[in-house]
Amino acid sequence: MRTLGIDYGTRRVGIALSDEGGKFATPIDVLNVTAPEQATNQILALIAKEAVERLLVGVPLNMDDTIGPAARGAIAWARELADRAKIPLILVDERLSSFEAGQQLSERKRGGERLTHKRKKEQLDALAAANLLQAFLDGRLAALEV
Repeated sequence: MRTLGIDYGTRRVGIALSDEGGKFATPIDVLNVTAPEQATNQILALIAKEAVERLLVGVPLNMDDTIGPAARGAIAWARELADRAKIPLILVDERLSSFEAGQQLSERKRGGERLTHKRKKEQLDALAAANLLQAFLDGRLAALEV
């Protein structure tokens, strides 16, 4: 089952895609957006092009497990996207996903790959989306009940 993983943000939206077997997640892109509708339209086109069968969207819960304004915004946006795409939606806890992705990019730098600050920023959200998606596919991340 082809799954699209999304690390939603108001300025940047990280996108990752699973293979058709639903085993491996690959970072695809980071959308730079100025409005939620802009992200929605681009993602709907990608869903159609890649025959995506379900969505996985990270929700930025507060550290005390509560749902704050950013999480409410991500949930509302994700539900609207899933309704428009007419495919199932899975919401997952994305706390610290960008931090973990940043750590991975730092490891790449130590491994010899030189990334500018701009390039690191461009890759960060797509890598965060891929990490969320891969954790879910591996059974290490459960769906949220919200």
